[in-house]
Amino acid sequence: MRRVCRFILLSLCALLLGASSAAASDLLDLNATNVTIATHGSTALVTYRAKGATRHVLAWGAVNALTPDSGQPQVRFKHDYSGGLRTQHRAVWVRFVDECRPYDGPRLAYFVVGCKARDGSYWALQRWQRNLPHRGWEPWTPWQRAWELRLSHWTGPLAQVELYTDWAFNGDAHGIFGRMSYGGKPVHGFHSTSNGEPTDTYGRSLYIDTHDSAYGPGWERETSILFRKPTGSFCYSFWPTHDVSLPGSPPRPAGHGDGYRISVVGPGVTPDVVAEAPDPGRWDPNDRTKVNWQKQQLNLFDQVTAGDAFCATQH
Repeated sequence: MRRVCRFILLSLCALLLGASSAAASDLLDLNATNVTIATHGSTALVTYRAKGATRHVLAWGAVNALTPDSGQPQVRFKHDYSGGLRTQHRAVWVRFVDECRPYDGPRLAYFVVGCKARDGSYWALQRWQRNLPHRGWEPWTPWQRAWELRLSHWTGPLAQVELYTDWAFNGDAHGIFGRMSYGGKPVHGFHSTSNGEPTDTYGRSLYIDTHDSAYGPGWERETSILFRKPTGSFCYSFWPTHDVSLPGSPPRPAGHGDGYRISVVGPGVTPDVVAEAPDPGRWDPNDRTKVNWQKQQLNLFDQVTAGDAFCATQH
């Protein structure tokens, strides 16, 4: 009897969590461990431990992504964090028949586990720290330190993300630029907050990391910015700053390093994607090799960001 009561109590808790978490698109949970995935038909069962409990989450109802010009709401998963009790009034996870085969899809950054469904589609889980503070600052809240567990389901090519480096403003700053596309079309949103956070399901931020910079050795978070409408491009240069998102807005040095990485949550329910590029080193106007390379990069910059009024002012 005690076991039955405990099971009912845990199930009720799962129902409440499921109701609030289902709006999180492909973000399943935080700081998950012991992650596994199974599929049956078009439904995935993700099992993991978080917050001291084992969770059995069903996800279904979405694959791939729509492009911003579709005029339709972006695809989103439906979730049942109770393992079937909320939607089917029974513990589906207990007798869930796994049809998934070993994962043989494209290599994914932050990969945890994945598999290939009977219909040939792929499911995968990725885990990374999306909410780190800017400018290499140490996290001071659990939310900033959290590792997000994100689920994807797709067929065909992934989103394409491009990252290039150069020198900006006549060599006064190190710069990066690039773009993102899916299905051959730019990825961008339609609305954002004053802080540059997307407020619709099409918008995507890129999270910029810098390697072996003034912030310290290894990878550190520089900042996050939006892919711009309507080009799906971005541009950014590294400068000393007083970042208002940090406690007391402390002075921070320019964060250029010996390499850069951008991480992006995939469009719709497609996998998260990453690109890396090396820093070009110190600018020297007397070095003909660097001068000629910079001319090539400026031409590439104009091609990649063509049509964006802001980026046109950043060189």
